[in-house]
Amino acid sequence: DVQLQASGGGLVQTGGSLRLSCIVSGRIFGDYVIGWFRQAPGKEREGVSCISSSDGSTHYADSVKGRFTISNNNAKNTVDLQMNNLKPEDTAVYYCAIEVNQNLIKEVPLSRIGAGQYDWWGQGTLVTVSS
Repeated sequence: DVQLQASGGGLVQTGGSLRLSCIVSGRIFGDYVIGWFRQAPGKEREGVSCISSSDGSTHYADSVKGRFTISNNNAKNTVDLQMNNLKPEDTAVYYCAIEVNQNLIKEVPLSRIGAGQYDWWGQGTLVTVSS
């Protein structure tokens, strides 16, 4: 099995920054995709960003483009999400997840890998942006 642990959430003012980290452990064979998702109170879970291990390609939701940056930190076995210029609407519990299905990774564009297709999930970390 693979384990993921998200951290780095907290309380920040509008316009501030936070850096989330997703620690990935366990045996992974082949390529994988790490995704960040968020769920605000009363809303459905939505995809924020994802990154492919094979070529480092990334995808961002329109709502975070230009403000959030996802990156692989291979030395620490983490996938980080740098969040800048935070807005109150970014308030949510943020989750990281991993997709390891090799066929899916090869055939489906990053933008179309939905939350239901990810194999393992970490616990969430709460991000609160005050206005």
